[in-house]
Amino acid sequence: MARGRPREFDIEKALEAAMFLFWRHGYEGTSMAAISEAMGINMPSVYAAFGDKPALFNKALQRYLERPASYLPNALIAPTAREATERLFAGAINMVMHPKHPDGCLLVQGALVSGPDVDGVKQELAKRRASAELAVRRRFEQAINDGDLSDTTDPARLARYVIAVIWGMSVQAAGGATRAHLKDIAEVALQAWPLDKGNKATESTQTPQ
Repeated sequence: MARGRPREFDIEKALEAAMFLFWRHGYEGTSMAAISEAMGINMPSVYAAFGDKPALFNKALQRYLERPASYLPNALIAPTAREATERLFAGAINMVMHPKHPDGCLLVQGALVSGPDVDGVKQELAKRRASAELAVRRRFEQAINDGDLSDTTDPARLARYVIAVIWGMSVQAAGGATRAHLKDIAEVALQAWPLDKGNKATESTQTPQ
């Protein structure tokens, strides 16, 4: 049996190009023709390498989570829950303010889709956002078990709050907010941090950069 022709393009660079298009324009605002042009390969090669548009979007989304948005799992390994939250805010700010990144967050910007044809995309984005919130909640649950957070803290509510601040900052960034504006949001948000077991506000260990 004759072997097929080897691919003549860098699949990693092609996927990166698709990720940035989806990030910049959202799912519905990104056409397969635009993806083909950005990748520098013809349409049949795009489909052969990545599948249809929803399949390609899922691959691009996974790449986004593993690279630009990897600040989230990295932040959660901080020694305290407060420091983890500070790192989450700082990481989110650094990502949306990066000069080579599109504005906002792909998990949020990509969710601006409508119509029954994109229900699967909306569900996938909702699942990814829920997964991020769950990871933060589990970190707070660990902090309660470790005695780092008071056992009166509701980890689910706190995680929802922290994630809402992060998504909100991405929307603000997409609307033109500056790094200074986002740092202000993070600093105010941290003022609502739960009291420790000694009933005193936990001291901040770092300011979001």
